[in-house]
Amino acid sequence: MNRHTSIAFGQRCKRAGIRTSMGSVGDCYDNALCESCFATLECELIDRYQFCNHGRGSHCRLEFIEGWYNPHRLHSALDYQSPMEYEMKYQAHTTQPSP
Repeated sequence: MNRHTSIAFGQRCKRAGIRTSMGSVGDCYDNALCESCFATLECELIDRYQFCNHGRGSHCRLEFIEGWYNPHRLHSALDYQSPMEYEMKYQAHTTQPSP
């Protein structure tokens, strides 16, 4: 049994005050966008470079996500918009008064 979906793991999270978020066993769809982001980060940054220390690796990860992934990378799940563009359009749509 997967340790993340086990009853004991869920009970331990509850005791620690952690609210878990998971779908049914074997259902990958709830985390698909997140997994896609991590796969891109791994393939396009982490696997290509060696970092001299933890701080430099953290800085490069942040630079990758905030400097390229969020503002520029197009996502099929977002109608081929970047996360930043999608978020701006969403905010503009939800803050305008209804007619």
